[in-house]
Amino acid sequence: MFEKVNGKVVKVDVGQAGGVVARTGAMLFYQGQVAFAPHQIPGAGPGMGGGGLMRMAGAMMAGEHERTMLARGNGVVHYGLAGLEVHVVHVQPGAVLRAEASRLLANTGGLQASVVSVASSGGGGGGGGLMGALRGAAAGVATGQGMFTTQLSGQGSAVLLAHGGFLELQVGGPNPVVVDPQAFVAAYGNVQTELKAAMSWRDAVGRGAGEAMQLHCHGQGVVYVQASEEKL
Repeated sequence: MFEKVNGKVVKVDVGQAGGVVARTGAMLFYQGQVAFAPHQIPGAGPGMGGGGLMRMAGAMMAGEHERTMLARGNGVVHYGLAGLEVHVVHVQPGAVLRAEASRLLANTGGLQASVVSVASSGGGGGGGGLMGALRGAAAGVATGQGMFTTQLSGQGSAVLLAHGGFLELQVGGPNPVVVDPQAFVAAYGNVQTELKAAMSWRDAVGRGAGEAMQLHCHGQGVVYVQASEEKL
């Protein structure tokens, strides 16, 4: 439902899309009768029940989740952010899109969103539970990558952001696709991701390079990588 105007701007008919969730500040201009209201991904807030670990994970999720706005009404809205490259992904039932929160510009309101750990994301949903989330947090600190990733499922479309353009890497062979975590944008399909150390922790101390950790992607689908290690 999103249509690229050029390499850095998309437009969407909000009424036909059934509403649009987008990064705060991403709306460039619109025509028609459109209303905007704050929006939050379910589970992304700090108000998780349970003990200290649950509250810690909830707070980390809240920190990783970008502020978003929900657009509703009848009209066409144009979106873009900081001159970054955009790419539209059409999500089909049975597949999921997992995108770094900072690299997700917008999605149609019909998609179901949740927050999962990037360290060990399974193909059918879920993120390895609380301990997997905390492992993802530790790995995220080490690599400079986000601790959690946004998962979208259902049917609709989403817009990704990247520095320097996108590379689409097919996942499905006997060997995983290994990605620098700082270049990772998103994975679509039945793709499992796992952060692994490329060298010993002792060797990695004092090195800021993302090569100390690598993101192994396997299963069936597509991995989107930006042509840069620059953070968004």
